[in-house]
Amino acid sequence: MDPTPPPTPVRPVPRLVATDIDGTLLGPDRTLSPYTARVLERISTQGTPVVLVTGRPIRWLQVVYDQLHAPLPAICANGAVVYDPAADEVLRADPLAPELLTEVARRLRAAVPGVSLAVEVVDSRQMRHEAHFPLTWDADPTVIRAIETPEELLAAPAVKLLARAGVQDPDRFTSVVAEALAGLAEATHSSRSGLVEISASGVTKAAGLAWYCARQGLSARDVLAFGDMPNDVPMLTWAGRAVAVGNAHHAVLAIADEVTAANSEDGVAAYLDRVFGPV
Repeated sequence: MDPTPPPTPVRPVPRLVATDIDGTLLGPDRTLSPYTARVLERISTQGTPVVLVTGRPIRWLQVVYDQLHAPLPAICANGAVVYDPAADEVLRADPLAPELLTEVARRLRAAVPGVSLAVEVVDSRQMRHEAHFPLTWDADPTVIRAIETPEELLAAPAVKLLARAGVQDPDRFTSVVAEALAGLAEATHSSRSGLVEISASGVTKAAGLAWYCARQGLSARDVLAFGDMPNDVPMLTWAGRAVAVGNAHHAVLAIADEVTAANSEDGVAAYLDRVFGPV
């Protein structure tokens, strides 16, 4: 007779859920399904905190909050900003200081001829960009504008520096930028358009989430995290349980503990239903 197989280990229910937004929680049309909104509401109401961990700036959160039953705390700008929407308060910010921005820009211009730069300032509530930086998102002149002098770009602390250089393979371009900035700043990407996102050294989604969790008396092992792109890798590596959506970048699929359905199939909500029980 075959021996009785060992029992499948029972994982504890997570004490906090952390999820990326674009490509993970939102569908391909960048909207939140009613099903996903209901699941997040139920989990939060039952006492498990849900935190959005995103590369988005604060000014891009309202369109997501409008689709939720209630706003959720957010870690923005790839970990540089921790935001409490209930109080409209920034709890923590880790910007690149002007002198650091100056050196980062110098290295980038030496390594990548023709590079175009932009900065997220005022805790990511505003953006400044070089005139030739291509804007592919909102262009609200009250919060986004072109600089008038080169010095203006680097004059204020920035929670994120953005770099473009025409059409680029995003993985290869990020590697070039990371090599140029080694030991000085973090370089990552979350798009397929050749946009590199640069933060101060040590500033990642993992660092921002770890700080937030410590305030709640939680540790990495308490966290269930979801993501889809390279900027999510630090968070997924840090979290006690890491889940990739089915449409994730190969770097995320390589390090995830599990893979759920794609964002087009409400993969995050479906996984949460299995963990917490269906609606």
